[in-house]
Amino acid sequence: MQIIPSFDLMDGRLVRLRQGDFEQKTEYTNDPLGLAKELEAAGIRRLHIVDLDGAREGRPVNLHILEKITAHTDLEIDYGGGLRSIPNLRQVWDAGAHMFSVGSVAVLAPDEFSAWIERFGPDRFLVSADVRNRMVAVHGWREQTNLQLFDLLQRLQALGVRHVSVTDIARDGELSGPAIELYKDIVQHFPDIALVASGGISSVADLETLRDIGCAGALVGKAFFEGVIPIQYFRIHSKAE
Repeated sequence: MQIIPSFDLMDGRLVRLRQGDFEQKTEYTNDPLGLAKELEAAGIRRLHIVDLDGAREGRPVNLHILEKITAHTDLEIDYGGGLRSIPNLRQVWDAGAHMFSVGSVAVLAPDEFSAWIERFGPDRFLVSADVRNRMVAVHGWREQTNLQLFDLLQRLQALGVRHVSVTDIARDGELSGPAIELYKDIVQHFPDIALVASGGISSVADLETLRDIGCAGALVGKAFFEGVIPIQYFRIHSKAE
């Protein structure tokens, strides 16, 4: 299982939002590149970047940070936030991203998303599904849909999409433990999906449980930035893989 640190960027700084609320922001560092280098040295191979400014403005904003990280590390990066069109995707691709992280478009505009897949291929997309009680939410969790998570996963499988991250909104940023039963059900019913768990991870034990139930990856944010999961664990984990 890959451990994937999650960088939320705002004004070029690394921050975390509580429950996706821009008014509840914690700043961690104004040197994302330095931290990315440190993580790579610890054995991390992949990074998840969310452009919060881009999500608000509807276009990628923090591309200069992406360019710096891809120029100075060998990390594989999936990048999301503000990806609303094929030109947006091309900008992010040209800046060095390996995958596109998309959410609302995949849910609300399946025909457009299908065109994106036709252009770039399904393995270039990490679809982020944010859920409350297994129902999908969109637009930064502000809008609830009537689409059930499993219906979305079936739709994505039909398009050839394999990489999906699932966030239990109630757990994100709370260090309350991941949604283990939800992830077990996904792995059981959709064994071909490379599931990335997101939200609530609060300990090394949580990561080991997610690995044991068959998750392909785990996004780690607050637990790392606040020292709950130390960088030394990444070194141990990378050597054990």
